[in-house]
Amino acid sequence: MTAGGGCKRADVKDKIGDRPLERPRLSRYKGQWPEIACLFVMESARMTEEKKENEEKMTSIDVNGIMKRIPHRYPFLMIDRVIDIVHGESCTGIKNVSVNEPFFQGHFPGHPIMPGVLIVEAMAQTAATLVVDSISGVDSGTHVVYFMSVEEARFRKPVLPGDQLHIKVKKERNRGAVWKFRGEAYVDDGLVAEAVFTAMLVPDSDRTV
Repeated sequence: MTAGGGCKRADVKDKIGDRPLERPRLSRYKGQWPEIACLFVMESARMTEEKKENEEKMTSIDVNGIMKRIPHRYPFLMIDRVIDIVHGESCTGIKNVSVNEPFFQGHFPGHPIMPGVLIVEAMAQTAATLVVDSISGVDSGTHVVYFMSVEEARFRKPVLPGDQLHIKVKKERNRGAVWKFRGEAYVDDGLVAEAVFTAMLVPDSDRTV
């Protein structure tokens, strides 16, 4: 405790170390209520910070986490991060479009534009990451996600080097291993592409090749 009655982290460490706090007994802590109150305030703050960190981890996946969930690798890994995850329902994939993307060498020389089919692929990878992350015991080593169909695909504006794609996917339907999503891709809040697509989650042992 400080002279003014405030709490110092060192006080808490000296009193509780790494042990969980127990409810104090009145006889044991008689006359020490300021110190006990200090301990519980500090412990409550620590638990709140841990809860916030865990929630942030649950709603965001970095590129290493993506590669644990889907088998795609460079140069065909089309997303860098997944955020705003609502398990089993929706999420947003982030794709930083670099001038060094290999597809720009041929699409098109002197006028680089990201192919529309790769934007749809980025939607599919975002949705696959969400599906795998939503199901216990599933990862890139146990299952793969296969495209089944693409509908209502529209490409409204070209995606250029330096753009950052925000790929929003939302589940429309799920029946067993089959998932249907609506995907929308944005650059600077402007809609650049959209599609409805269906995919199937397949055990790795059932692959045909």
